[in-house]
This record gives sequence, C-alpha cells and structure tokens, in this order.
Amino acid sequence: VDEHGGVLGEGRDLDALRTALAPRVRATISAAAGDIERGGITTGDFGTLPRAIAQVRGGYEVTVYPALADEGDSVAIRVFETEAEQVAAMRAGTRRLLLLTLPPAARYLQGRLDNRAKLELSRANPYRSIADLLDDCVGAAVDRLVEEAGGPAWDAAAFATLREAVRADLVEAVAGVVTEVRAVLASAYEARQRLDAIRDPALAPAVADVRQQLAGLVHPGFVTETGWRRMHQLPRYLRAITYRLERLPGNVARDRQLMAQVHEIESEYRSLAAGGAAEEGLREIRWMIEELRVGLFAQSLGTAYPVSDKRIYRAMDQLPA
Repeated sequence: VDEHGGVLGEGRDLDALRTALAPRVRATISAAAGDIERGGITTGDFGTLPRAIAQVRGGYEVTVYPALADEGDSVAIRVFETEAEQVAAMRAGTRRLLLLTLPPAARYLQGRLDNRAKLELSRANPYRSIADLLDDCVGAAVDRLVEEAGGPAWDAAAFATLREAVRADLVEAVAGVVTEVRAVLASAYEARQRLDAIRDPALAPAVADVRQQLAGLVHPGFVTETGWRRMHQLPRYLRAITYRLERLPGNVARDRQLMAQVHEIESEYRSLAAGGAAEEGLREIRWMIEELRVGLFAQSLGTAYPVSDKRIYRAMDQLPA
C-alpha cells in the first residue's frame, strides 16, 4: 500500500510482487537520494559519497545507501536499498573506475608471456582471446590490492591515494593471478578431455551434471567472480571432476544417488538466490556445495573444511533475510 492506504499490488507470490513493484521502489529510493545520482564518471573526481542518506518520504523515513556502480565504460553514483547492495556495488564500481584510470596491465603482461604460458592460457580458455582472459585476471588483482589497501575509497582524495597504491603493485599482482589461472585451465582441460571421451548413453545424466558444473566454474568472468582468495581451490574442484569421471562407468547407481543429493541442495540454493538472500552469504554457500561435491565424488582429494548436507542447510537457515 502507499502512504494513503491505497493498494499498489497484491498476490500470493512475494517474488512476483517484488518484481512488479520494483520500478516504484526504485523511484522512491532515487527520490530519497536527492540529486546525488549521476552517471558517465570516468575519472576519480567524483566528490564525496555519504555512507547513508535518510529522508522522510510519504510519512516514512527512507534510508538509502550511495555507492559507485559499474556501468561498463564508466561508473555512476547510484543509491541502493540495503547496505549489502551498497557494498557489492561499491566493490564493482571501484574496480571499474580503477581499471578506467590505470595503465593497461593486461597488455603489458601479454607481451611477456612465453609460448608455454600462451598454450596453457589458450586451453579451456572461456574467452575468445588470451587478452580478454588477462583483463579478467586484472579485475581479480585489483580487488585484492583494494582490499589490502583498506577497501574502496569514498571521496576523490582517498581514491587518488588508493589508485597510486594499486598502480604500484598491479603488474606483480596480476602475474600472481595468471599463475593460478594457468593451473585452473590445465585442470579444466583435463576434465573436458575426459568428459568428451564418454560415449555411453547410460552415463548421460552424470555427463550433463558435470558439464553444468564445469560451466559454473570456468566461464567468462570466472577469475574476478571467483576472486583471488579462492582461485587456488578451483584446480581441486576440477580434479574432483576428473576423478569422478574416471570411476563413473563402474559406479553408475552410486553416482546417481550422490548426484540427486547434490541437486536437492542446489535447488534450495537457487530458491534462496531468487528470493533475494544476502549475496555474501550465498557466495559462501555456493562454494560449500563445491566442497560437498569433492567430499561425495572424490573423497580422497580432501575438502578445505568439514562439510555436509546438514552444515549447508544450517548455513542457509542462518542467512539474513
């Protein structure tokens, strides 16, 4: 209802209502932000961003959270409904503005790659070119350096200081990410070779499951999305796929049982994501599911921490609304 008690929408599906009313919510949030929102920013001179803005709208106090937002070839100052959305947007917006204002580290590194490195970065590369993959590596390296420098900058002066800190160590940081990505792609290539060799129709459900898992691990944007903290875990997840496929022909019934177990958890995870659960918590659960796959299909490889269905469901229950 609005401030006068008029019905704006009704139904038994909260997600459908949220979608239908999103334009009105967005308009209210933008109105509460005053004139702070603007786009087309390509330099660090964006002024000062307040952490929160509170205004009374329609008799209610509305608090909105400003942040830099990534718009591809520029950034914008936008406001968000929650602090969690603000944090996610600010991370991506800061990354984009740094990439727009720093020298192109990917181009520099590409010229220093030897033939072996080029071959390893070409195999299982989800991009059309090594250059695009290196750009993805730069994104992950920038995230690391921003975090090590204390996080995003909320005013122009702090951004200038942050930019210099990132610039000083960027090439070395990107080189470190590239080394880890080479190991990821080597494991992905081995898994895909094993997968492509399977011809038995009885194994089709497992093959489809593995293809989907692979696509979720190695895809355009996977380096920045996975992040520098977790990149070293990906080769183990991929080796677990190869391990599973090697044993699949003599283990079909058991494999289907374990696969059904994972699919049930993944279905609940997708429902939480569709319902707008907190992004940070969802990301952790996403990786818990990968660890569970290792524990179920390739136990000998070991998991990074104890994991089980119950632990994952408990983590889901503890997500903030």
